Amino acid sequence: MAGLPLEAWVHIAALAGVAAVAVGLLALARGGRAAAEGRVERRLLAEQLREQERALARALNDTRHTVAAHLTALRQSEQRAILTGVGRLHQAIERRLGDLQTRLAADAGMLRTELATQLGEIGGRVDQRLAEGFEKTTETFGRVLSHLARIDEAQKRITELSSNVLSLKEILGDKRSRGALGETQLAALVRNLLPEGSFALQHTLANGTRVDCLLRLPAPTGDVPVDAKFPLESYRQMTDVDVTERDRQLAAQRFRQDVRRHVEAIAEKYLLPGETADGAVMFIPAEAVFAEIHARFPELVEDSHRRRVWMASPTTLMAILTTALAVLKDDATRRQVHVIRAHLRELADDFARFQQRMDGLARHIAQAHQDVDQVATSARRISGRFGRIERVEITDGGSAVETAAETGPGAPV
Repeated sequence: MAGLPLEAWVHIAALAGVAAVAVGLLALARGGRAAAEGRVERRLLAEQLREQERALARALNDTRHTVAAHLTALRQSEQRAILTGVGRLHQAIERRLGDLQTRLAADAGMLRTELATQLGEIGGRVDQRLAEGFEKTTETFGRVLSHLARIDEAQKRITELSSNVLSLKEILGDKRSRGALGETQLAALVRNLLPEGSFALQHTLANGTRVDCLLRLPAPTGDVPVDAKFPLESYRQMTDVDVTERDRQLAAQRFRQDVRRHVEAIAEKYLLPGETADGAVMFIPAEAVFAEIHARFPELVEDSHRRRVWMASPTTLMAILTTALAVLKDDATRRQVHVIRAHLRELADDFARFQQRMDGLARHIAQAHQDVDQVATSARRISGRFGRIERVEITDGGSAVETAAETGPGAPV
């Protein structure tokens, strides 16, 4: 009511005056009945009263229409003010959301750049370590393949040599031929199985004797001498079917004596304390001779073992040289074990740093995910609030106030 214009108050005051006059006239009329006035005056008074009542009714009708028009204009003005305030609030929220999105995009860009940089550094170091490991592995495989190629080449040479041998009796007729054959076969086996620098052919010892081959093995084994000479004349007579049994028995005795003397000579000439190992190898280039000694003369084998002289055929010598190669490789690996351990420690440190950085990266990603979820929740609630504001319909003052209270600033976002 405090918002009514002055003209409405004037109309209301006029109506109130007319009503007061009418009441006074009614009082006079009632008093006049008691007076001695006539019926004519009462009729006139009644007509005046009815005329004033009709005027009062028209004035009340006009006032009601005027008040209704003012109320309608006031309601429309209040609606326009509410819509204007809602629009301004919507614009402010949109600006705030734009700022939040810009900051979020900038933070996400910085995080992606930092993650890409860290992952690039970690990937580069891992690739470098892997490349170094692959290079060393490839080098080792290359060496193995090279040795295998040498073994294949040695086997081919032995096969060719075996195919070209017509007869053991024809070729090995004298000691020089036997010595040359044994030295050649020994040199071929050693060169094809061992690397250069791990052996010496025709090496002269400190006592002036020359050994056919000296295997240079690491401590505690030391340098192992190998002799390639062997007795054959008595063996040929012992296995000759054209001679008598008595002659074969005598040849067997001479063969036993020749082998024993040869073993003793190897032990005396080649086993030098402080210079060579405590054992020597007696290389027998013929598998048949080697098998005959082990089959018919086991006492010779036992005697050679007591004197630290080991008999070897081409097959067993190949096994000995293969073992020696493994010993050389193991010694080289032991000498490089500190380098390998240093690289392993560096690799462990790199992986520890990688784990720490991955943990930090995981925490940053988890925090960013949590922030994005919170922003998304706020955006959904703000969008829901806009939807509720758009659905508001002001039908009268009471309902508009209740709806505004439901969506007021106290509601959670």
